[in-house]
Amino acid sequence: MTAAPGIWQPHDGTPRQGPEEVRFQTAGLTFTCTATPLPTPGTPPLTAASPPHTAASLPHTAGVAATAPAPTTPTADVTTTPDPTTAGDAGRADGGVLGSGEGGGLRWVVVTAVPGVLEVRITPERAATVRLGWRVPCVDATAFWAADGGEHRGLPPFWRRPRIAALEKNAPVGCLVGTGDVALCTYAAAEVVRPVRIRTGVVEETGEFGFWVEHEADPGNALVLRLDLTRRHFAQTLAEVAEWWGARNEPARDVPRAARMPAYSTWYAMQQHVDAESVERQAAPAAELGCEAIIVDDGWHSDDRGRGYGYVGEWEPSRTSFTDISAHVAKVRGEGLAYLLWYALPFVGRHTSLWDRVRPYTLAYKEHMNAAIVDPRYPVIRDLLAEHLTRAVTEWGMDGLKIDFIDQFAVEDPPAPGPEADCATVNEGVRRLLAQLPRDCLVELRQPYVSPGLWPYATMIRASDCPLSPAHNRQRTVDLRLIAGPLAVHADMLMWHPDESPQRVATQLINVLFAVPQISVDLTALTSAQEEALRFWLSFFRDHADVLQRGRFEPARPDLAYPQVTARSDDTVITARYAPIPVRVPGTGTLLLANGDASVDVLLQVAAAGPARATVVDCRGRTEGDEVVELAPGLVEVTVPEGGLLRLERQDQVGRSRSRSCAS
Repeated sequence: MTAAPGIWQPHDGTPRQGPEEVRFQTAGLTFTCTATPLPTPGTPPLTAASPPHTAASLPHTAGVAATAPAPTTPTADVTTTPDPTTAGDAGRADGGVLGSGEGGGLRWVVVTAVPGVLEVRITPERAATVRLGWRVPCVDATAFWAADGGEHRGLPPFWRRPRIAALEKNAPVGCLVGTGDVALCTYAAAEVVRPVRIRTGVVEETGEFGFWVEHEADPGNALVLRLDLTRRHFAQTLAEVAEWWGARNEPARDVPRAARMPAYSTWYAMQQHVDAESVERQAAPAAELGCEAIIVDDGWHSDDRGRGYGYVGEWEPSRTSFTDISAHVAKVRGEGLAYLLWYALPFVGRHTSLWDRVRPYTLAYKEHMNAAIVDPRYPVIRDLLAEHLTRAVTEWGMDGLKIDFIDQFAVEDPPAPGPEADCATVNEGVRRLLAQLPRDCLVELRQPYVSPGLWPYATMIRASDCPLSPAHNRQRTVDLRLIAGPLAVHADMLMWHPDESPQRVATQLINVLFAVPQISVDLTALTSAQEEALRFWLSFFRDHADVLQRGRFEPARPDLAYPQVTARSDDTVITARYAPIPVRVPGTGTLLLANGDASVDVLLQVAAAGPARATVVDCRGRTEGDEVVELAPGLVEVTVPEGGLLRLERQDQVGRSRSRSCAS
């Protein structure tokens, strides 16, 4: 859908010459396509000077003239040519072609593998910026889900500035969610490296929800879009998007056990005041509590404690804080912990000896960071960065790398590459850089660089920084779980005030129950109650990691920041409760209910009557009740302490002498 008269899209420039717009209908939707030819070298752009936020001022659109402008030529309504074997059968599930056609310099085909799931392929006759747009009735819509990790889940206006997804930032996927958590429309683009521009939102003029997706394409590289209109649970549709991406792209790396087990991080506990002694002091208690990795963050490479990046880039261990890095790493690993080391990959600081050397190869200078972002389009830069990171693994014995700030490569209006560059785009430079890094070690990435194009280079991905904000940590880890594919999802590091109650320590852990927790407090200074809560819940994470991280994932109500989240296997259901809403009890098997809310009166929604063994423990794992109860259909009220756990085992036969009615 383009900026047709009457539809306000203020962030698009005014073109001197617009593309022909063509429409076709299939599977109950009307699609609109445009192809704006890319300018050939030496020709002026097609658009006039662009106002703020137009294509000319957005990242990674250099050379893309009038990206999806308003049409100035008549619209052609083109009827698709249905495949004779599938005509009139929009629901067949054998990969049939629903329709195809051409016009306006474009060829298109729509196929379906299962009823309600479409794959639309748009191929231009020559290199062009291709846009595909469509609308759906905005009926029963409750939220719009996107992969950028933002907290806003309302319905945006269609006129807002388009989002950009590329290898370095975001992912080309979204979902309009309706009542009952059904997906009214889930979309995803196949392009996961180059920039994809996306506009979504409520069309004020019609009451519809509009979508368009565009990127550069050519006869050998089409725009490919997946659309799911099945009205299934939104999490299921997004999980299938991840599977679709995985099948289309380079295979992901194997994710070792250590990536899925609890970890200790130095960042919130120590900030930049990190040294070998302080890390070693935390290693033994971390391992004893159940952590299997330690992540040493900023501060290891310099004696500067200014929280800037003026001294990053040389990546030599501080001579005063880490006098023998290899011996230190061996000592920590001797406690049974994998060791990961932090790198701010794109930055070279102004106060390093590399400064003059890299200045000709920079994308931008960050004044507030006192550092430059180097340009990965140059082999000399990629070799420099890759050599530093590889050394940590091959010489110092590190088990992994924490790679920070990949999103900073996504600068607006990057300079034209010089003669020493070997690729035209920053996206490709980043991909080549990551491909040079060691592939036999743990690698942590972080929101918002969540593209599936990064899967071959990573083993885990962490929620973006949200210190002491359990709700944000919950939302961000759930968002990641929905589209992270094979990667282990890690929570942002957990910290708390020394006077915090064990209940609140436990609720922080419950808020990230379906991700891998990273602990970042002084483990030698915990109160006994805090330590008990931490030990109990880390043990729960470990014992149930398979269900929590790889079971069928069902977060509820994205419009309310996921007040209840469930993961299930064939015989176990684990639900975390973050608000006083009823929890469904399975008819068979075991329910494990973690109470992450301050209210202790928990409502169970029972469909099938029968006996069950009910065990309640508090936030420290101490038993408060253990008995056989008789469940009656309807709402049943039980008491579960804040930060505590209910274990409810459905039983076919129990001794009636031990049972009592649990109906309220």
